[in-house]
Amino acid sequence: MKLTLYQIDAFTDTVFGGNPAAVVILDEWLEASVMQKIAQENNLAETAYIVQNNSTFEIRWFTPETEVDLCGHATLASAYVLFTYHGYNENTLKFYSHRSGHLSVQKAQGGYMVMDFPTDDIIAIQGLDQINKAIGLTPQRTIKGKTDYLLIYNSQQEIEEISPNFHLLDQLDCRGVIVSAPGEEVDFVSRFFAPQCGIPEDPVTGSAHTTLTPYWSKVLRKTEMTAKQLSQRGGNLVCEFLGDRVKIAGKAVPYLIGEIEF
Repeated sequence: MKLTLYQIDAFTDTVFGGNPAAVVILDEWLEASVMQKIAQENNLAETAYIVQNNSTFEIRWFTPETEVDLCGHATLASAYVLFTYHGYNENTLKFYSHRSGHLSVQKAQGGYMVMDFPTDDIIAIQGLDQINKAIGLTPQRTIKGKTDYLLIYNSQQEIEEISPNFHLLDQLDCRGVIVSAPGEEVDFVSRFFAPQCGIPEDPVTGSAHTTLTPYWSKVLRKTEMTAKQLSQRGGNLVCEFLGDRVKIAGKAVPYLIGEIEF
């Protein structure tokens, strides 16, 4: 079997920035075990698989170790592939995930694409010693979402200087840990750690912004915000809080087009 593979850098306008994702367009679904093996072979944070079903594109996301409920940067990359290489001429792409429901990506001005995702359910909790020890810095607030914890700090410098213990992080009962603070040049900054998914630190995490956006919207008292993820590669996002939905905008650029043969 031969399959075309696209590797796209998402949440950036330059190659070698943002978060790389692999995208594979299928005529029909492969066995999950095969998709997992391809994702492991790609060794990227996520590999997205797409199957068209009438006017909707069904989508699934795999890290090198597991299938995940939602992935922003690989959805953005998938939209870029469909818009650019598969002749999709409409302004809005409709996606469907059996884990996250209906999603969409819309073309916008200036090369941006805007994702429409469900807002995470978040609640403030008491700080957890196990998480604080793993991160190495006690937060001002601890927030729990459906799959991640969000730790809030005072400054961008604190976020930049965090050096977590990945062995301890790998023992936590969650998908990952987001750390965030007010930004110096943007509304808020963040980093994301998910060793249990095979991703010690994710370069740019669209799905984490379904948690970050409602939190910072309430704190900053605004619905439209700019954000930056402070990984080594770095990435820029524009977020809008709409109650039960979140809009997350970013750009994407191609890195390679190849062929998988197995």
